[in-house]
Amino acid sequence: MTNTLPAPTLKRPAVPPQGTRGFLLALLILGALLGLSALIGWGLSLLTAQVVPGAPAYLILVWAGLALLVLAPLTYRAFPWITDWFYLLPALVFVLAFTVLPVILTVNYAFTNYSGQNSGSPDSASRTAATLSADRRVVTLSELGEQTVAEYLGCAQPSCQGASLVLYDEEASSPLRQKVESVSGPQVTLSAPVPATLETVAAATRINTFGYVGLANFQEIFSKASRALWPVFLWTVVFAFSTVIINALAGLILGILLYNKNLKGRNIYRTLLFLPWAIPAVISVQMWVALLNQPYGVVNKALGLLGIVAIPWLNDPLWAKISILLVNLWLGFPYMMTATISALSTISDDLYEAASIDGASRWQQITGITLPLLRTSFTPILLSGFAFNFNNFGIIYLLTAGGPDQAGRESTARSTDILLSWGYNTAFVSSGGQNFALASAIALIIFFLTLAISLVNFRAAGVFKEARK
Repeated sequence: MTNTLPAPTLKRPAVPPQGTRGFLLALLILGALLGLSALIGWGLSLLTAQVVPGAPAYLILVWAGLALLVLAPLTYRAFPWITDWFYLLPALVFVLAFTVLPVILTVNYAFTNYSGQNSGSPDSASRTAATLSADRRVVTLSELGEQTVAEYLGCAQPSCQGASLVLYDEEASSPLRQKVESVSGPQVTLSAPVPATLETVAAATRINTFGYVGLANFQEIFSKASRALWPVFLWTVVFAFSTVIINALAGLILGILLYNKNLKGRNIYRTLLFLPWAIPAVISVQMWVALLNQPYGVVNKALGLLGIVAIPWLNDPLWAKISILLVNLWLGFPYMMTATISALSTISDDLYEAASIDGASRWQQITGITLPLLRTSFTPILLSGFAFNFNNFGIIYLLTAGGPDQAGRESTARSTDILLSWGYNTAFVSSGGQNFALASAIALIIFFLTLAISLVNFRAAGVFKEARK
């Protein structure tokens, strides 16, 4: 009698949820995995900083990566089907790091007073002489004058408990932050003795703290709307709309002319007209800056030979705007020309032959066949072109840097500044005071304006109707 062993049963893998539900569930699980890994990495980096004060900041990424390696197998054990979605992890990391996080920070800063002056860093301009007591716990600030310590530190309460004081040695090479326990006259009692790593204390300063200010940034923007927001917004719309119309007309005309199969040397013409698009915009714009120079530029030199007075292409508010449109035409018409030629290749030649047999002229063929059939192809191109030029920071920054100045305007919102360059000037240019909070509020306004204009464009173009079909 032979004993037969039962055949081993194979464990079937869990069936993953299907459809939209499965996709959303996978995103939720992977997002929780990344969030928990980041939280563990942040906690371990804080512990590391307490043990090793000089530990580099990038350790949070190292700890988070190690946590992800440990948690990924545990996630697989709980949800075996999730392996089919692990390929989304790199994409989620990049989306969270370069899209979601900047958006969250921008929205957060828009309601604060975060700037070059209120940055959470030591205020080097307010540094004052200081001496340290023998027990290394009491710091005496000797050069405050009539200002109290609480006023100097900007404390919310008279005792200044929990505030920070930055101490320097004679060389001011290694600033040390210490928490304040209480203040009495010019003396500041620290919550802990100054470590021996700072041998002597020669100076001290406060921390430029920043906090939430509610809608103050938006109130400031709209209180100065006539000097910045409205003129900049109007020029942004005019610039984007004019650029799209001018470039589309130029590209359409050249594309129709160069698509003519009877035109000799049309490939040579196409290549020559394509060159402005092939050359990097940084090089082309800098070339135009030299060409449009008022006293020495080639353009004005040529006009002088014709008896025309030198035109202030880049030095007059109106002419600077015209210069931007002309240079942007130079940069943009090859794209429209190429798009026209590509769209024309999809139109059957039989239509033109039938129209010729019926006696239609070349102009009638263009207006009756070419333009109506190009409308479908050109609608998304024109909409995307408008959205691109609405935030076309490069041409403004490289050609005019937002200038020239114009009377009655803010120094950060000059004659040719668009909304995006206005925000850039506010955040990163000295005339804007490096006001990152105000620039973040401007960015939110730009977002809502761009969203509103895009919805109007899509509705006018019938995109929503097509999507419902």
